[in-house]
Amino acid sequence: MNRIRTVAATSMVALIMGASMQSNAAAESTKDQVWAAELAFARTMAERDLKGFSGFVAEEAIFFAGTDVLRGRSRVVEGWSKYFVDSEAPFSWEPDQVEVLESGTLALSTGPVRDKQGSVVARFNSVWRLEAGGQWRVVFDKGSPPSPGPQR
Repeated sequence: MNRIRTVAATSMVALIMGASMQSNAAAESTKDQVWAAELAFARTMAERDLKGFSGFVAEEAIFFAGTDVLRGRSRVVEGWSKYFVDSEAPFSWEPDQVEVLESGTLALSTGPVRDKQGSVVARFNSVWRLEAGGQWRVVFDKGSPPSPGPQR
């Protein structure tokens, strides 16, 4: 009887650990998707692609521009179009941390913003939402003063 209990308990632990590992793998995969989306979003600035930029912005997005609030994709694109005028990007950004809710539908990405010379001048904070068709789009975006990234 003890052997049956031991086998049953071992099987239960294996099932729980397997489900946990699958859940962790799914979370990492989702995190990788958001990370890749953020990098592609940043690349639109480097490549001077305002139309591509627009594709990463949710229809109902809110971007903070100092004390102004840009509501909706069209206003965000209009407000950011000035950053796409010159042949060289005025700044760049890249994530150093991405966190995703367990539901896998909402994520935060954050990282340094650099000027043309590569100096860190700010930190971006973007909230991403998984939309229809599996497309990740930014719903909130706000910069903040420079701060250190996550300690690894």
